[in-house]
Amino acid sequence: MDSINTEYLERCLETLEKSYQMIKTVEEGSIDYEMYRNSLVKGFEMTLEQSGKLLRKKLLPYFASKKAVDVLSFKDLFRNAMKYSLIDEETVNRWFAYRDNRNNTAHDYGRAFAEETLTLIDDFIFDVRNLKRVIENE
Repeated sequence: MDSINTEYLERCLETLEKSYQMIKTVEEGSIDYEMYRNSLVKGFEMTLEQSGKLLRKKLLPYFASKKAVDVLSFKDLFRNAMKYSLIDEETVNRWFAYRDNRNNTAHDYGRAFAEETLTLIDDFIFDVRNLKRVIENE
């Protein structure tokens, strides 16, 4: 199996981490804070989506066809990753929380959502780094 290119995921993660570092340096409520918060939320969304896309590729060998993997929902991807011992149940539950948070974005771009996203970032960055290692592991 060809290795899976994780360069874009790494770039998304670096951007997310930079936004997270920057938001800590400005006063909450300022325009700069809102700018970094918006960047952080968008980085979270992009990193989450890219993680799912790459996990889909990682799971291909476990299925009879590409179509069988393509029809899996985001949460089913992570359930299968657990089923095939790529990640553990506790990690899967955190990914579910990230996805639930992301789904709320479509309905609520307000401050409460963004602040909730901020509370997830430390664990999210940790889990994305670990997932990236899983995806890269042949």
